[in-house]
Amino acid sequence: MLDFNWFYTWSEKTLHLNLIAYKEGQLQRRIETIMKKSGATDLKQFAKMIETDENIKKNFLDYITINVTEFYRNKEIFEEFEEVFINRLSSKFKALKVWSAACSTGAEAYSIAMILKKNKLTASSKIIATDIDETILSKAKAGTYSKLEVQNVPPLEKRLYFTEQNNRYALSDDIKKTVHFKKHDLILDSYEKGYHAIICRNVTIYFKNEVKEKIYRNIADSLVPGGLFFIGATESVYKPEQYGLKKVAAFLYEKV
Repeated sequence: MLDFNWFYTWSEKTLHLNLIAYKEGQLQRRIETIMKKSGATDLKQFAKMIETDENIKKNFLDYITINVTEFYRNKEIFEEFEEVFINRLSSKFKALKVWSAACSTGAEAYSIAMILKKNKLTASSKIIATDIDETILSKAKAGTYSKLEVQNVPPLEKRLYFTEQNNRYALSDDIKKTVHFKKHDLILDSYEKGYHAIICRNVTIYFKNEVKEKIYRNIADSLVPGGLFFIGATESVYKPEQYGLKKVAAFLYEKV
């Protein structure tokens, strides 16, 4: 019998990772899978391996924090976001502050950067991208991606902003310099205020309802009135009015 409660306590103390917030059954299956792949037979042995082997630690964090990303993921949703973002926000505010939360390797944040560039809004905008995983943030700052990750990038933008090197696609400095990356834990850290748009997609589905509600409340509090909250294709905000939000499109909510 695996002692998950001990592992949760160890994880929060050693890795500053609050695993109690995740849906229990799903989380325990993931922990057991990655533990067995590492060769450990129990969680205390696995914890020791994480502490002493950087590769095992990296693989564990990547697997648990679900680092799956690509440019313009669910492209039709991004097109809807662009339309609402430009029509509702760019005409209303002189300067725009955007947050890509749980940004993983940065593809989502850079997708937003390209949308702003296309609409000539880069100079008047600031994009913040955050994640709990510092290794992933280093990859995001490097801005190099696989063919699969850039498959949804429009041909013109791919020519303008990417250089192909050995089946990898390097993003131009022109786009990279517009995104500011930093570490942030959606569960434990405080939230910055004054955002005009917050993108937090395909993350809260892994959390317990009470944690999810806390995140939604914090996000709503971080938005200016009229600001937009952009969620993932498999997500919805239950009773958005309790957070001071109203639904304006399939995956978009506005702060009222």
